[in-house]
Amino acid sequence: MDVMLLTSQLVNGLVLGFLFVLIAVGLSIIFGMLGLVNFAHGAFFALGAYFAWTLQPYVGSVGVLFLAPLCVFGVGIVAERLLLRPLYDKEPLLGLLLTFGLALFIEEAIRTIWGSIGHPYDAPEFLSGFVHYGPVFVTQYRLAVLVITVLLLIGIWLFLEKTRFGRIIRAGSRDGEMVNMLGVNLKRVFTLVFGLGTALAGIAGVLAAPLWSVVPSISEQAIMPAFVVVTIGGLGSLRGAIVSGLLVGISVAMAIQFWPAASSAVMYLLMVAVLLVRPRGLFGETWERFE
Repeated sequence: MDVMLLTSQLVNGLVLGFLFVLIAVGLSIIFGMLGLVNFAHGAFFALGAYFAWTLQPYVGSVGVLFLAPLCVFGVGIVAERLLLRPLYDKEPLLGLLLTFGLALFIEEAIRTIWGSIGHPYDAPEFLSGFVHYGPVFVTQYRLAVLVITVLLLIGIWLFLEKTRFGRIIRAGSRDGEMVNMLGVNLKRVFTLVFGLGTALAGIAGVLAAPLWSVVPSISEQAIMPAFVVVTIGGLGSLRGAIVSGLLVGISVAMAIQFWPAASSAVMYLLMVAVLLVRPRGLFGETWERFE
């Protein structure tokens, strides 16, 4: 077996895995705080890609990395305030159905505004070359995506562990009533957490745009892997999302290279195998909403 081929595909798997992790972490944060399974998460991912495509001619490839997720954050804030907030005290199934409907609405809005055809989105020129180091041969852009996602995940961990707002999120996911009694406005926290989760999906959409085609169905390429990742890792577990995201990414990348026919099914096979052994996922020791 070609060592260069194997190691290069392993790096590609890490890149794909960290993109899955970034999407899944946003999904896990929303579930952990709001107790909401957000079916519209893939649609926010698609919005990130489309906002990036629209803004790139004006602010450049670096600028869209900040502005596009900010636009997605704004859409998420509006959606939470107008649609989700009235449902917090209602049957949980209503929130699930609403986010499913929201996903369909956003996808149709994308088709109406940007059209149904795909749009080319090139990587920045300064990242258009290749990196060849030892047995590793990979594009500069994929390596940049790997570094950016790792830095973002470190930043998310520091935010949740070291900041006051991060501690509120973790405490509120376990005992929201107690946090509310301490004078914290939980409704405002819910809004910001939903916006943060959608912004993470938006960032993933921006980073994935040069790797995947910018088409309305791009949301479907994100939402199913995200649910697989959080299911394998344990719903609400940040650590589980990271570990399972890398497992799924590497498994899919290796299947694409060595068994293309099974590349779409391998993550589901992995999910079934894990759930047969650990029905709550790798790190789902309890049913607490965020660990």
